[in-house]
Amino acid sequence: MDWRGLITVDPTVCHGQACIRGTRILVSVVLDNLASGLSPAEIVKSYPSLTSEAIQAAVAYAAELARERVVAMP
Repeated sequence: MDWRGLITVDPTVCHGQACIRGTRILVSVVLDNLASGLSPAEIVKSYPSLTSEAIQAAVAYAAELARERVVAMP
């Protein structure tokens, strides 16, 4: 999935944090909800301006970031 059409980073919106395009919903909020065990359908129900495609884009964005950085594990 090419997330670039659905994820934006704009210094004038949400302090420059990655958001779903056309919203002020942070990618981190979507990922936190998924990590907490919510299904994409539950997230869309809580945030009606989201789509399942936007949720997939958030995951794809996070996957790309994970490839860019190595985090030392204890």
